[in-house]
Order: sequence, then structure tokens, then C-alpha cells
Amino acid sequence: MESSVTTGGHGYPLTFSVDYPDRELNRLSSFFRLFTVIPIAIVLGTVAHATYSAGGSSDTSVYVAAGGLLFAGPLLMILFRKKYPAWWVDWNRELLRFTNRVHVYFWLMNDTYPSTDEQQSVHLDFPTPNAETDLARGMPLVKWFLAIPHYVVLFFLGIAAVICVIITWFAILFTGRYPQSLFTFVEGFLRWANRVVAYAFILVTDKYPPFSLDP
Repeated sequence: MESSVTTGGHGYPLTFSVDYPDRELNRLSSFFRLFTVIPIAIVLGTVAHATYSAGGSSDTSVYVAAGGLLFAGPLLMILFRKKYPAWWVDWNRELLRFTNRVHVYFWLMNDTYPSTDEQQSVHLDFPTPNAETDLARGMPLVKWFLAIPHYVVLFFLGIAAVICVIITWFAILFTGRYPQSLFTFVEGFLRWANRVVAYAFILVTDKYPPFSLDP
């Protein structure tokens, strides 16, 4: 399934935005957000990276696993076949959307419970790449390394984002509102992180992510 997107101001293939909740948020669910997120977080874990095995012998063992974001498979296909199967792109896109819906809910940016398949307030998209023309064969081997400066910056931005969410938690309890400046910052942090994921981990673009919180 092809995806057509309009790039943002930086012209980056991955676009990300979250609708600002210009209304009073639910104080009760915000207060208990650390607990209300647990059921959907468990669901996310089962499709994102969960692995479980049980049984004492080979004939009674039970294994339950999910692939999470696909990295090794696309890497090998791009490297040896110059191909990125479209259904792998679709899987990574939908799982990344679901993951972000859970993050947005946990970070108090919306009080609507995350859906496993509906878009809701989170808008994330990127086009299906043509590996023959859009992706260099050897780049997947070095992208994780080239993205190291982003990891460092995102570490400190993540600390700042957590502080913003803590401040927001009190703001919602007292006013019911998410301060828009803090919302914009957290949204920008998530956008930056998702662009790095698109570049270094799901390998859908060779364009280096901008050092920017802006669309």
C-alpha cells in the first residue's frame, strides 16, 4: 500500500503532528495516567518486542513472540536485493503510529484512550520508498552510527520533555489545560525522535534528520 505524504518545512519524508487539545482535559484520568496506561501498554508490548517461553523440555516448550519494528530484514533486503517489501513498510508505519498514540496518551497530550488502529489525534506518515532509486545499498550498515549526534541531543531533550510533562500534570490538575508552549515542545521532541527512527532503524529514508523540533 503506497502512502502519499506532504513533507514539512524541512522537507523531511516523515511527518508528525499531534492535535492540540484546546479544551479541558479529564483531571481524574490524568491524575491516574501512570496506571490507566498499563492495559494498552501491555497490548503494545505484545506486538512491539515481547518474547515469552515456558516449559522445561523441548517437547513442552511454548513460545510467544512478536517482531516489533522491522530492522534486520529490511537491512538485508536493501543490502543484497535493493528491495524493501511494501508490506514491511506498512507494518513499521502502523506500529510506529500505534506506539506514538500510546506515548501521546501517557505524556498527557490527550485523554482519549489509545486505539490500536484509528488515527485519533496523532498524525504520522511517510511514503513507501522505492529501494532501487531512493535508498543506497550500503547506508543501512552505517545509519545507526551516523545518527549518534541525534541520540545525544535527544537524551537531553528527553529529560526536558519529562520535566515539561511533570509540570503539565500539575497544570491539568489545577486548570484542566495543557500549556500550549509545553505541548509544542513535547510534540517537537517526539517528531525529532520519530525522524531518527525513520532514518536509522526502519530505514525508510536516506535523508539525514534535521536538528530541529519544527515540522
